[in-house]
Amino acid sequence: MPRRRMTFCFTERQEDGSLRPEARGGSSFPVLPGVRFGRNGVARRKKILWGFSLLIMILAALAPARAQDLLEQGLAAKKAKEYDKAVELLGNYLKKYPHTPEAWEARALSLAALGRGEEALRDLDMGLTYNSKNISLMMAKGKILAEMERRQDAIAAFSQVLALDPGNTEALKERAENLIQEGQAYQAILDLNRAITLAPADPWSYHKLGMAELCLNHFREAAEAMSTAIRLSPQTALFYFARGEIYLRHLDDREKAKADFKKGCDLGHPLCCRELELLAARKSEEETSTKPGKGN
Repeated sequence: MPRRRMTFCFTERQEDGSLRPEARGGSSFPVLPGVRFGRNGVARRKKILWGFSLLIMILAALAPARAQDLLEQGLAAKKAKEYDKAVELLGNYLKKYPHTPEAWEARALSLAALGRGEEALRDLDMGLTYNSKNISLMMAKGKILAEMERRQDAIAAFSQVLALDPGNTEALKERAENLIQEGQAYQAILDLNRAITLAPADPWSYHKLGMAELCLNHFREAAEAMSTAIRLSPQTALFYFARGEIYLRHLDDREKAKADFKKGCDLGHPLCCRELELLAARKSEEETSTKPGKGN
């Protein structure tokens, strides 16, 4: 009997002369182009297909791990201030996982550090389309707007945060700082007093409160707020510089100013050291000018 041509290249009859099941009803396995099967074709095909299936499963299992590595590498690059690298790595990650707010924020901050503020804002807006109520993204947007001196827009961004989270002290402080820059010191004081009520041990609220009082020419109130900031954080050199400037330029207390500049200089603040030098030079000039016979 002539043999029929079958789809598969293996003997179609069994030893007893009956057709193999594959020849009678066809095989459930697809033909693999370029692959020829002999007597043990079905078993071989099973092994090959099982191998392909296993490979696909392995690759699928590894994909999230590789993506996580990409995210971690991008975050590490940002932390190391390798901002160009961070932008590239996080950009590649976000192509596949655009719903990750942490990646949008890190990439935006990296762009901002490179002076690419508009691109940073676009990234944050994109992140907010996927996470419309993400506080961290909104805070980052407000800070970048402030750095770009778009202060009214920054105030609006921080106000959005506070609409969602009225007790957010960071948003209160940031909005207050921008209000001060916009000449709205009284509004800033309201925000700062609220922040102090919520977090009375935060020295930066008192420091910003002192700056707001200074803008209103409330010099003693400003010095008092700075003193509280120093009490809460005695190792922050900037606080000594700020209070020293108030003593020197507004309260006419050179000795207290000198003491503050000395402490700030010891803590490593260069402007405090510079003010000490200027005070010493001024004192030397005054002593020289008051010596008997000067100018004769």
